[in-house]
Amino acid sequence: MTASNPLLQNFDLPPYSLIKPEHVEPAIDTILAESRVAIARLLAEQPATPSWDALVQPLDELGARLGRAWGPVSHLNAVCNNPELRAAYEACLSKLSEYWTELGQNRALFDAYEALAESPSAEGFEVAQKTILEHALRDFRLSGIDLPEAEQKRYGEIQMKLSELTSRFSNQLLDATQAWTKHVVDEAQLAGLTDSAKAQMKQAAGAKGLDGWLISLEFPSYYAVMTYADDRALREEVYTAYSTRASDQGPNAGQHDNGPLMEQILDLRQELARLLGFGNYAELSLATKMAESTDQVLGFLHDLARRSKPFAQRDLDELRAFAAEQGLNDLQSWDVGYYSEKLRQQRYSISQEQVRAWFPVDKVLSGLFSIVERLYGIQIVELEDFDTWHPDVRLFEIQENGQRVGRFFFDLYARANKRGGAWMDGARDKRRSAQGEVISPVANLVCNFTPAVNGKPALLTHDEVTTLFHEFGHGLHHLLTRVEHAGASGINGVAWDAVELPSQFMENWCWEPEGLALISGHYETGEPLPQDLLDKMLAAKNFQSGLMMVRQLEFSLFDFELHTTHGDSRGVYDVLGAVRDEVAVLVPPAWNRFANSFAHIFAGGYAAGYYSYKWAEVLSADAFSRFEEEGVLNPATGRAFREAILARGGSQEPMLLFVDFRGREPSIDALLRHSGLSEEAA
Repeated sequence: MTASNPLLQNFDLPPYSLIKPEHVEPAIDTILAESRVAIARLLAEQPATPSWDALVQPLDELGARLGRAWGPVSHLNAVCNNPELRAAYEACLSKLSEYWTELGQNRALFDAYEALAESPSAEGFEVAQKTILEHALRDFRLSGIDLPEAEQKRYGEIQMKLSELTSRFSNQLLDATQAWTKHVVDEAQLAGLTDSAKAQMKQAAGAKGLDGWLISLEFPSYYAVMTYADDRALREEVYTAYSTRASDQGPNAGQHDNGPLMEQILDLRQELARLLGFGNYAELSLATKMAESTDQVLGFLHDLARRSKPFAQRDLDELRAFAAEQGLNDLQSWDVGYYSEKLRQQRYSISQEQVRAWFPVDKVLSGLFSIVERLYGIQIVELEDFDTWHPDVRLFEIQENGQRVGRFFFDLYARANKRGGAWMDGARDKRRSAQGEVISPVANLVCNFTPAVNGKPALLTHDEVTTLFHEFGHGLHHLLTRVEHAGASGINGVAWDAVELPSQFMENWCWEPEGLALISGHYETGEPLPQDLLDKMLAAKNFQSGLMMVRQLEFSLFDFELHTTHGDSRGVYDVLGAVRDEVAVLVPPAWNRFANSFAHIFAGGYAAGYYSYKWAEVLSADAFSRFEEEGVLNPATGRAFREAILARGGSQEPMLLFVDFRGREPSIDALLRHSGLSEEAA
């Protein structure tokens, strides 16, 4: 099996088409067994004088080998999910969790790291190496290295169970999303929908051998109904199905219900935190973040909520008044998107659909590449002839002075059996191998845009363009690193509440006239975005920004309160209700089960960390204000950002890197100004 198992080969890019579910478990079993033997030998052979090359370097090699096998499996599970692959993936989760716990509780390994950190040679280490050692010792303690044996064992059991439960949460959400569709045979029911949305629904119906149109809960389909469908009953039906996914409510009540999983996950996280000496899981979460205390995070969120809520209330009052003019006096959650779009069109004579024609995907990509090429002194070229997991996937290479810097895959379109949302994951880290070769990084960039239909190219809404820029910002953080030690290269070692800085930072160019000129061109004529449309887009930029701000603050406070107060006898929805009472201006129906699909905190890395989006937005808005002062396409400012932030990865504390670029600590003023929520705007 070993010889024929692609996951055990030393490939450059993963041979995706060759990877089968039956390869997964044997490969992971082999690698874990061989890694355990190698670590035992490594520790037995440690020289009297500790050295980086004798300890950290070989461990990096072992980590890279495991990542090379597991990375493609984890990725395929997200983008090409099927029962066989899912079973193989899940069979490995407990094994991997057990292995990482073992490593984190290996006393001899901890002693070796401590000896290296305290050795005379450590004085001469690069700053990245010193940070890696500091983080490693911290992570040993957060893995329970100092706990008694029985508690260490319990720590391992909890981690294993959490790994299983969070994966099940994600699977049940995917299954629940796919379990509901609505088959429409009377086109009159779809009145108001755009031609592109109807074409997509017709294509979806055809793929299932049906006449007419098929509405699904994949985001492009859901969004189209909520924004454009004149039929209020249809909007309510689709909203109900979407907002009760994986719950005890709605049309599929009780199927794939994530409710019990949420309670189990929260219980285990709380137990884990207590085991390690923290008062709650939020405190444990902050041990590796930029924020210094739970009080600081809550103070930050409450302050933003206090400043934003009057603007949100004004937005809602305007929307209610507008809906009443249209004859609707009881605005409900399933009406908000529809009437907001109508109000936007009335006020600014612009709609998301109208601008879509000016953002064909290839024009957006070429403009995006032009912007980063100018700012960072790089070149981006598309590569042909590579192994892939889907025909729509594209591969690009970043070059500098003719040399490869890194490569990235783009998987941009929604489809069945693909996880919703948008994300970047590092497919391979930049590092220097034991032989001295510099291994270049690779990234996967994944979105869920509306694909091309009816012979037209894929046309993006401006919101989708912003999402693309956001994920590409993460990609650049991973790919433009100059750090050659895996533990701090790219996004590795970056505090989670600073990791959104480069991504949110990139979004700014979607709103700058110089950026828009590069990323827009009519899909038929190539004409640039007309000045009047550009003026309308910029005028509409902060349309309902108060409502959007409090919505994000609701999510952030809910997550943080949940992980700060779990165990105080309040259930998940009690906490959410209390947060909504404080910050929301429009409360959803009591049967809304938003939390059951909140994968960021129950299946992703954002537990007690969703506030990171707002925290990093302060950093990104303030960082961009330097470009506003010096020129948004100023190469010198771009190089300064690249060298201070992108190139240095997790090698130093984020605040140090920010001050290095900005010359001072961040201020919230730029964020409020960019969002139209500054005091002057009231």
